[in-house]
Amino acid sequence: MISWVIRAIVLTSLAGASSAIAHEIRPAYLQIDETAPRSYHVLWKVPSRGEIVLDIQPQFDPGLMLTKAGVEALLDGFVVYRYHLTGEENLQGTEVKIRNLPRTTVDVLVNVNLLDGGKYTFLLHPKTNTVTIPRSASKWSVVSSCTRLGIEHILLGIDHLLFVLALIILTRGFRSIVKTVTAFTIAHSITLSLAVLGYVHIPGPPVEATIALSIMFLALEILRTLEGEETLTSRKPWLVALTFGLLHGLGFAGALSRIGLPQNEIPLALASFNVGVELGQLAFVCIVLLLIRTLNVKQDWPPAARKIPPYAIGAVSCFWVIDRIWALAA
Repeated sequence: MISWVIRAIVLTSLAGASSAIAHEIRPAYLQIDETAPRSYHVLWKVPSRGEIVLDIQPQFDPGLMLTKAGVEALLDGFVVYRYHLTGEENLQGTEVKIRNLPRTTVDVLVNVNLLDGGKYTFLLHPKTNTVTIPRSASKWSVVSSCTRLGIEHILLGIDHLLFVLALIILTRGFRSIVKTVTAFTIAHSITLSLAVLGYVHIPGPPVEATIALSIMFLALEILRTLEGEETLTSRKPWLVALTFGLLHGLGFAGALSRIGLPQNEIPLALASFNVGVELGQLAFVCIVLLLIRTLNVKQDWPPAARKIPPYAIGAVSCFWVIDRIWALAA
């Protein structure tokens, strides 16, 4: 039997950082649209928290002039700036740089649309804050950028990972774990796609609060199982994963809509983001199973030790429920 103490160690290490960074992947977003030869409309979205706004700005080659167009606006945790970009040279072959990005821990998704049909997507990082606009278009930039964004989102979305970890605790046998995780994947892929494509729309804050409740539900299910009860979750974990996976997909979609996608490559960008989410989730499941298998101690543990994981999950998820409901009321 898998050691509950080892599970507690794995869980506690994850939960300890969770309250601070759950759902905190919010890259800045730079949209550049060519509206006339060598004339561009620039939209710049910067993450904000209350009155605190990151001091990062886009910079272009000296031959291009950036002028402000209108006043900034607040939009769902972002400050939105609009600019005009003009110059005597084309944007292709020039550099785009995000000033002060190395001083932060955020990424920047850059999307460029040109009149000649050129479409480019890049993901800039604190260590790589400059990109040169190619002279020829490539769909690979969309695939690579959105796939990496998906991986980062799931690995920093600690609430989703905590839900998957609780499912692993409740599930017996490797085949059953594969079946359960696959059901979760299928479900959240469906609602993620429907929401991003505009077929389903549910406000983000209630979804986030309900996701926290779903984790709390699994914590209670683990406790009931430890007491010897046979629950629906213990009998058919794949069914619970399928049901709540639909909800978690809406959470993924909400985060993705706040980040923004290249509007002319939505199907490709969505598919790439989804692939990234699944790769990150698969890596997490493999690491957890490997740690449990490697550190497993074949020994009977007292009932109190076995209750550490569900109580840890319940405490963290309870905090999220209160915090997210409080945010709704504020």
